Amino acid sequence: MSRQLKSRDKITQKMTRDGLVEVNETKETERRISRREQETDFTKPTDRAEPETQPGKRKTIRQPTQEQPEQAAQPQDAAAPLDPVSSGAPPPSPAQGLPHRQDTGKAERVMEHIDAAHTRQSSKKAAQRAQREAQTRAHSSRLQFTDEELATPELAPYIEKSNKAADRLDAAKAAIPKEKKLVKERTFDEATGKGKTRLHFEEREKPIGGGKGANPLSRPVQEAGVFVHNKVHSVEKDNSGVEGAHKTEELAERSAKTGVRKIREGYRSHKLKPYRAAAKAEKAAEKANVNFQYQKVLHDNPQAATNPLSRFLQKQQIKRQYAKAAKAGGVKAAQTAAENTAKAAKKTAEATEKTASFVVRHWKGFGIAAMVLLLFIMIFSGLSSCSAIFSGSMNSVLGTSYTSEDADLVAVEQAYCGLENGLQNQINNIENDYPGYDEYRYELDGIFHDPHELASYLTAMFQSYTLADVQSELQRVFAKQYTLTLTEEVEVRYRTETRTGTTTSTDPETGETITEEYEYEVEVPYNYYILNVKLTNRAISSFAGEMLTAEQLEMFGVYLQTSGNKPLVFGGGSADLTPSEDLSGVHFVNGTRPGNQAVVDIAKAQVGNVGGRPYWSWYGFNSRVAWCACFVSWCYNQMGLSEPCFAACQSQGVPWFVSHGQWADRGYSNIAPGDAIFFDWDGDGSADHVGLVIGTDGSRVYTVEGNSGDACKIKSYPLDYACIKGYGLMNWD
Repeated sequence: MSRQLKSRDKITQKMTRDGLVEVNETKETERRISRREQETDFTKPTDRAEPETQPGKRKTIRQPTQEQPEQAAQPQDAAAPLDPVSSGAPPPSPAQGLPHRQDTGKAERVMEHIDAAHTRQSSKKAAQRAQREAQTRAHSSRLQFTDEELATPELAPYIEKSNKAADRLDAAKAAIPKEKKLVKERTFDEATGKGKTRLHFEEREKPIGGGKGANPLSRPVQEAGVFVHNKVHSVEKDNSGVEGAHKTEELAERSAKTGVRKIREGYRSHKLKPYRAAAKAEKAAEKANVNFQYQKVLHDNPQAATNPLSRFLQKQQIKRQYAKAAKAGGVKAAQTAAENTAKAAKKTAEATEKTASFVVRHWKGFGIAAMVLLLFIMIFSGLSSCSAIFSGSMNSVLGTSYTSEDADLVAVEQAYCGLENGLQNQINNIENDYPGYDEYRYELDGIFHDPHELASYLTAMFQSYTLADVQSELQRVFAKQYTLTLTEEVEVRYRTETRTGTTTSTDPETGETITEEYEYEVEVPYNYYILNVKLTNRAISSFAGEMLTAEQLEMFGVYLQTSGNKPLVFGGGSADLTPSEDLSGVHFVNGTRPGNQAVVDIAKAQVGNVGGRPYWSWYGFNSRVAWCACFVSWCYNQMGLSEPCFAACQSQGVPWFVSHGQWADRGYSNIAPGDAIFFDWDGDGSADHVGLVIGTDGSRVYTVEGNSGDACKIKSYPLDYACIKGYGLMNWD
């Protein structure tokens, strides 16, 4: 090859005390490439003698930075002819290398560093002290009095009160708990021209805590407690000891909860005591300052106190302006506002005198205006009274109404009926679930409840609720209402059994032994096993007082009395909540159509039933429905009739009678006992309710109705009653 190849120089970088340097390992040279500000050399020129560089040692070439062109100019010129990279000259000899600077100013730099740290610490303390003083001045309610004010004897008592109130306020604020808060402060360094962010702790008043948040485990623990209590409730009636222990345990739980709540309230009240004392002291200091300013105004302006009314109005004006200025700009601004108020008080007094003289000159006109104003006030008061009466009526209606949605009320009612259906199925399967008994004895109360009792109870306890909110409470109420007990009884009974025996005798003549068989009866004891099944049903109103507070129990009674102002929410029927009528003195005129007194007697025997379970369950429903039509159909079925049989008034009952030519509109006079009477409560042309006709006395019609306020009742109406839609005429021949 004609051209000689040459390897690259080995270049490395390393960090030194003077910054980052680039080292050429091949040529054994160093070059400073750091952009950091170079330290100032405090050595004298005579001390900068360049020592000889030992052979084999690297030589450092310092390059200037852009930040310090003046300081780096001279080293750059000295290094230029020695840089083999830039000049292309051969490497310099060791004697030509730059000398390594001797750090002879180290002690001076250490002292400067100590002085700078001391200065920073002193500045920090001074800034904190100034900040505390500024904060104290900003929040202080202490007035600054002039020498003239201090020398005025009339103002001395008010000055003393103001100072004492300020002292108490300062002491109260000093007692408030403090906390150190880490804050950022942005400062500007004039030397470097850059901004700096400094962190420091600042002492502040500890804010009033809002208390701990809700414990996420409280709801599951509450549900678990309700579940356990319900389990104990279901068996405690069988054992009086368990019942007593359970009552004691419930009392202990309530006492413990009350104690914990009182302790927490007391602890929080104790923590808030300094804040309450500071607020009270601040209010007292503000009042003392306002009183001083008012007295100063009166002292400087004697003509302002013309009469008691004028003084009162002026004082209120001064107080309002002072309080507004004090809240907006502190005590200094309030003092300025007080001086301005003095001038306003003087002008107000002059204006008051002019106004009084004007009223005296035109007293007749002002008298007429006063009479007109009085008349207007009387009319307005009357309208306000009417508005208050209307508002009170609306509030009374809203306060006695179910607050839950109708859909939620019906859903909860159906869920409770589902529990009752489950109980009925359990009773029906007793003999299958408990086989082997000789006899099953049943002592069962009816399975029914008043839907409005349940809705009133839940509304009093939860106000507005959904099915998800009251699932556990439904179980608790159900366990209280129904108690199913199974008791095994063993009787020793005797039965007659026929047995066979033998006798042996000897014939006296022949001496032959004769064996003869005979039968005899014996009484044999045996165990007779009996399972006693007993179901007790307690009305919800009978135990509501055990589960509700006094206030909730009072609301329960109100809701139950008014049916939550939704008497038909659980189905059709009549909204009439009045009791049954007495028919002992009524003489009926049956007319020419033959009726059926037997079906009337069957219907009248059902008066007092609540809930209608025998009728809607007979029809085939698994839960409560609007059961007025089911009741009429059940009465007809008891007479052996398969038709008419309907569960809906408008869609089933009316069409059946119309299609059979047995329908009569309102006003038909020849009605008979046993006929069906249909009602249209809202006048929309659709039948909403049905009952059985007992008879008529010529002016009124008497009926037996199911689902009248969710019960079977006897009612009466005028024959021309607008809500009577018509009659279904029965044929009994």
